[in-house]
Amino acid sequence: MAVIPVDRKPLTLAERAYLPRITGAMKTTLKRLLKPAETLEYPEARPEIPKGYRGVPTLVKDPNGREKCVSCQLCEFVCPPKAIRIKPGEVPENSGRDHVEKAPEAFDIDMLRCIYCGLCQEVCPEEAIFLQNQFSLSGFTREEMVNDKEKLYELGGTLPDEHHKWDKKKAAADHGNAH
Repeated sequence: MAVIPVDRKPLTLAERAYLPRITGAMKTTLKRLLKPAETLEYPEARPEIPKGYRGVPTLVKDPNGREKCVSCQLCEFVCPPKAIRIKPGEVPENSGRDHVEKAPEAFDIDMLRCIYCGLCQEVCPEEAIFLQNQFSLSGFTREEMVNDKEKLYELGGTLPDEHHKWDKKKAAADHGNAH
């Protein structure tokens, strides 16, 4: 293989001494020195969270306090780092969820593995998992960083149900049983 030489123009004295680069760096340093400090007194003052921020995944209940999760396990299957683990269980009799076949017996999210991608929220057909605006999590052990079902519901709380999907299904089931 032949080597083809490349013709380049020779560097000027200023370019060889790196003067333009040094003066540019000094200019940036002086601008930073003259500018007021941008210190944020965290945790008393929290940074503004941008719209669309994807924070900690949590489970939410419907306005009637019922679990929305039906253990379809779509969030577990779609999670790239495999941070979600669901153990499906049975729905108790007379729980007001007769139209649901199963409920999560255990639901764990390993926050050390979670990459906050938001795929779990996007894929959930029941709108049971939401990404909250919380961004600072800490713990002393790995076990503390695994959020179980109770902690996920504590973090998520209750969100309004825009579609009233379950109430419509229950009303349809009650109406069907009346005939």
